[in-house]
Amino acid sequence: MSGRTCHSGAPASVIAGDRPSLVLAGNPNVGKSVVFGLLTGTYVEVSNFPGTTVEITRGRHGGYDVLDTPGVYGVGSFNEEEAVARDVILTADVIVNVVDAVHLQRDLFLTLQLADLGLPMIVALNMVDEARSQGVGVDRDLLEDLLGVPVVEMVAVDGSGLDALLERLDEARTGHADILIEDESLEAALPGGCRADALLVLEGDATIAERHGVAPGSRRDEIYARRRARVDDVVGHVVTDTDDGLSLGARISRIMLEPLTGFPLLAALLAVTYVVLGQWIAGGVVGVTEETIMLGYWEPFVRDLVGGVLQQGSALYTFLAGEFGVLTMTPTYLLGVILPLVVGFYLLMALLEDSGYLPRIAALADRGLTALGLNGRAIIPLILGLGCVTMGTLTTRILGSKRERFIATALMAVAVPCSAQIAVIAALMARVGGGYVAAYFGLLIAIFVALGTVLNRVVPGESTSLLIDLPPLRVPRLKNVVRKTTTKAWGFMREVALFFLAGTALISLLDITGALAWIQRVAAPLTVSWLHLPAEAATAFVMGFVRRDFGAAGFFTMDLSAPQLLVAMVTITLFVPCAASMMVVLKERGWKYLLGLFAGSVGLAFLVGGLLTRALEVLS
Repeated sequence: MSGRTCHSGAPASVIAGDRPSLVLAGNPNVGKSVVFGLLTGTYVEVSNFPGTTVEITRGRHGGYDVLDTPGVYGVGSFNEEEAVARDVILTADVIVNVVDAVHLQRDLFLTLQLADLGLPMIVALNMVDEARSQGVGVDRDLLEDLLGVPVVEMVAVDGSGLDALLERLDEARTGHADILIEDESLEAALPGGCRADALLVLEGDATIAERHGVAPGSRRDEIYARRRARVDDVVGHVVTDTDDGLSLGARISRIMLEPLTGFPLLAALLAVTYVVLGQWIAGGVVGVTEETIMLGYWEPFVRDLVGGVLQQGSALYTFLAGEFGVLTMTPTYLLGVILPLVVGFYLLMALLEDSGYLPRIAALADRGLTALGLNGRAIIPLILGLGCVTMGTLTTRILGSKRERFIATALMAVAVPCSAQIAVIAALMARVGGGYVAAYFGLLIAIFVALGTVLNRVVPGESTSLLIDLPPLRVPRLKNVVRKTTTKAWGFMREVALFFLAGTALISLLDITGALAWIQRVAAPLTVSWLHLPAEAATAFVMGFVRRDFGAAGFFTMDLSAPQLLVAMVTITLFVPCAASMMVVLKERGWKYLLGLFAGSVGLAFLVGGLLTRALEVLS
């Protein structure tokens, strides 16, 4: 049956004409418009699809009316573009489905849906040159056999493959449909209707169901899941790695993705990150901003200014300009310590993102994160958690299941220090040498893996697999890097400034009222007897409730040995997330999750800290 007579919903102005219709269909950015230009030349007509703001481009080639549809990922009614593409596609006599050879995993979902709809088509496998340059080989003959429709290789931008496409247009046919979609089910969904409309009704397309006066079906999730599995199976058979025409960038990309070479590269990157953040910025830049500028000039200036109005030692003087003064401690830590280190962190992240290396880290990390109940996509919220746990927790929304979001949130809250905390810890650990730095990060990684392994075993549910596009590697653009760095650093500092001010005010009030000394005495069994730290370490942990980095900064003024510093940094890292993060966790995961996370992190922090203290004492 002709597509024109099968589908009853398209406006007459679209299907009118004596010529058979040739419709181009495909995902966005696959070169569909370039193929349209090759077919039609310059004599084209652009008009809005009736009743919408979506433009349809049409022209002629030989005996065909050629129509270019909006780029879509599937045939349905999820948005106006998709609904227009659906109505045009369903009226087609022949469909040219343009797919990107680099991204078959993504594009073939639409191809298989067109096959399931029973529409005659030919597949234009575009950008095969770019695929080869990226080391992607596609077995065209096997792809044609598995799809059941003609497949033509093209490089549309230079016209390559156009002649082959034109020669095989007459061979367009319906492809291999899902054998589990029974005729009985289609007949039940739309009695007496054609296959295409019946399947869309079965998939729950409310618009098509309304046009036929029937209720939409409820099998979309089931059919989509099977279709995705079929895509994975086809891609697994036809896509291979190839060195034919491989570009330098693709060769480097392959080296980054191979575990044998990728993990050493990642380790080298982390080492460079430590040198830049921990030594150059924390040791050099912070040495100037904190000690020379803030402690050398700002704090004496503020104390003289406040001392000229208030009696030194009074409660208000102490609140404003004392050891924990809101006019002394807050600017010193915000501008002298945190700002240069946060700018350095976001600068490195912007370079990784703009170069295309970040998604390759995700692909490389996929196998390891699978053992923790996650997939490689979780590396994105985890890395963002290094910037801010609040931001990382919000980004867990990209993960595919509630189980993954549960695990990722817990790992970030417990074992992933935020950038501001890393900044302070890097400055502190730079005092004791590389061995203790390696021990700190080694312990964190071990705890991260152990906690993730336990959660993977005890948290119910199923995790999802990784689906991610790898953009080409490129030299980062200075303008993009600067914009991302300044935007994120400014947003971060604007967010934390109020919390730093509130935290300083709280600690100062506790100090003035004597509550801080009381907390130190109450916490002495933990901080002094269990962790073997000074009694004032309790102050740092109280500050950690307000901001994680604020807590770590509390150890700056303490005279600690190298082993004590290692214990303090490990314990404060595992300690509870800051107030802002806890509020986001409450919003995203609920109060039961928050209470469990709070109790678990406090217990784990002091358990690990105490055991580490005794292990170091035995070793020394």
